[in-house]
Amino acid sequence: MPDAADDIGPIRRDLPPPAIAPAISPGWWARFLDGDFWHSFRSSPVAIGSAAVALICIFCAVFAGWVAPHNPTDLATLELGDSMLPPAWMAGGTAKYLLGTDEQGRDVLSALMYGAQISLFVGAASVLLSLLIGVTLGLVSGYAGGRLDALIMRVCDVMLSFPSILIALLIAGVGHALFPNAHDTLAFGVLIIAIALPGWVQYARAVRGSTMVERHKEYVQAARVIGVSPLRIMRKHVLPNVMGPVLVLSTIQVATAILAEATLSFLGVGVSPTSPSLGTFINEGQKQLFSGAWWLVIFPGSMLVMIALSINLFGDWLRDALNPRLR
Repeated sequence: MPDAADDIGPIRRDLPPPAIAPAISPGWWARFLDGDFWHSFRSSPVAIGSAAVALICIFCAVFAGWVAPHNPTDLATLELGDSMLPPAWMAGGTAKYLLGTDEQGRDVLSALMYGAQISLFVGAASVLLSLLIGVTLGLVSGYAGGRLDALIMRVCDVMLSFPSILIALLIAGVGHALFPNAHDTLAFGVLIIAIALPGWVQYARAVRGSTMVERHKEYVQAARVIGVSPLRIMRKHVLPNVMGPVLVLSTIQVATAILAEATLSFLGVGVSPTSPSLGTFINEGQKQLFSGAWWLVIFPGSMLVMIALSINLFGDWLRDALNPRLR
C-alpha cells in the first residue's frame, strides 16, 4: 500500500514559516471611547448639559470678537441715541439690540461676551497660580514631614482663619493704593494675585494628604533605595499619582474664582472700568435698577450664574467619575 506522503510529494524544508499578522492595538482615541470615563459621561445628562453650557459660554467669550454682533469697546460705534433701550421683545426694543442697551448705548449681549472673556481669564489665571503654589507646598510638606510640614500647615491654618474675600479685598486695595494710575496689565496682575493667594491652601492640604499616603508605598521606597533624588521622586513618581483630586478641585475652583472676581469688581476694586467684566456690569446696572432698567442686572447676573453653575456641576460629575470606589 503506497504511503500517503508519496501522493503529496516531498516535503519542502527550505520554505519560510507562514507569517503571523501582528495584533493591531487600538489607538488612544478608541481606548478613550471604550473606557469607563467616556461611558460615565455619556450616561450622565447633568454632565452633558453642564459641559455643553460651559463650552458655549467659553466659546462666546474667547471668540467674542467674531461672535458678538457689536464691539462695546469701540467708542466710535456707540450711539447715545440708542441708550437705555429695552430687550427686543419689549415695547421700544429693536432687533438690532437683542438684550437691550445700557446708558452709553452699548449692546448688552455683546458686552456680556466681552465681560465673560475678562472674568474667565482672571478666574483661570488665578486658579493656575494658586494650583502652582498649593501643589508645590503640598508636595514638599507631605514628603518632607517634620518641622517643615508643621510650618506650612500652620501657615495654612492662619490663611483659613481669615475670610478669603477679605484677603482679596486687602490685597486689591493695597495694590490700587500703591499703583493708582497703573496700566490694565498691572491691575489684572494684582487682581489675579488677590484671588490666588487665599486659594492655594485647599490645594496644599489636599496634595499633602495624598502625598503622605504615597510616600510609604513600595515604588517610592524602591526609588529611594536606588538613589533617586527626593525632588525627582516628587516630580516623576508622586505628583502624577496625586493629580486626580487636584484636577477635580481646580475645576470647582474656577467657578469660585470667577465669582470672587465678580465680587471684587462689584465692590470697585476689580478690573478698571475701561476693561469691564461681569461684576462691573452688575455694579453699573444696579444704579439703574430703580429706573426700570432691570435687564442691566438680570442678564449679567444670569450669565454669571450659568457659568459658575455649569462648571460646578461638571466638577461634581468629574469628582465621581475619577473616584475608583464609585465605579
